[in-house]
Amino acid sequence: MLDFIQNLKTRNETMFYFGLICLVFSIICLVLTKTSSVQVNNVSAWYKPFKFASSTFLFVWAMAWYCYYLPSFNINLFNWSIIGLLGFEIIYIAIQAGRGQLSHFNMSTPAYATLYSLMAFAATAATVYTAYVAYLFFTTEFPELPTYYVWAIRLGLLIFVIFSFEGFVMGSKLTHTIGGADGGPGIPLLNWSTKFGDPRIAHFIGMHALQVLPILSYFLFKNSKLTFVFAALYFLLALFTLVQALKGRPLFKGKETQIETKI
Repeated sequence: MLDFIQNLKTRNETMFYFGLICLVFSIICLVLTKTSSVQVNNVSAWYKPFKFASSTFLFVWAMAWYCYYLPSFNINLFNWSIIGLLGFEIIYIAIQAGRGQLSHFNMSTPAYATLYSLMAFAATAATVYTAYVAYLFFTTEFPELPTYYVWAIRLGLLIFVIFSFEGFVMGSKLTHTIGGADGGPGIPLLNWSTKFGDPRIAHFIGMHALQVLPILSYFLFKNSKLTFVFAALYFLLALFTLVQALKGRPLFKGKETQIETKI
């Protein structure tokens, strides 16, 4: 692990430190979920910035690692674009958490509506830039890298982009709960609904293909066919959770849901 961290720092020092800042901040937010009484939608307000900061940490470290392989890629432009876009999201989400206010889907005032729209723009721009990186990986040959590993990066990027844009499902509905109001019972830490459909599950699974596919392909599969098969199954899993959510069905049923079903 230390070798990976040292290598990552050498490959992209800027993204290394930005990711590290996000990691530290996510830990602080996690502590605040246990020490702060501020709530939004009946759960600790600090869960959302924790999830966004930790997800950003994983994203920027993965992209820092992969973009190193691209020849003639303007890495500085990519670095500072991502830092500006995602940094703005995290800062605004954290400020709203501290105030006990919604950041996402908050259209209660013109100012909040504008800031929410800016967050949507930031997420979209970061995803489009990542899609461009995916395009470069699909159109570039990497003779020095194992073929299965290159395909794992390509497919991981592709699935990431698809399910990152899936966030528009929630944005268009101004809710992350299908079939009920936001703020009901959910699983620990991630707060995915145990009563209704929750598109955040597909969003989470799909976006983390970016890390899961290359790691498993490189260290476990070491085979292109296995990489393709696993990528297809992984995509179908994310798609299944999205379909379940759109039908208003929880993936993880809580005790209350089970009781209601029996009745």
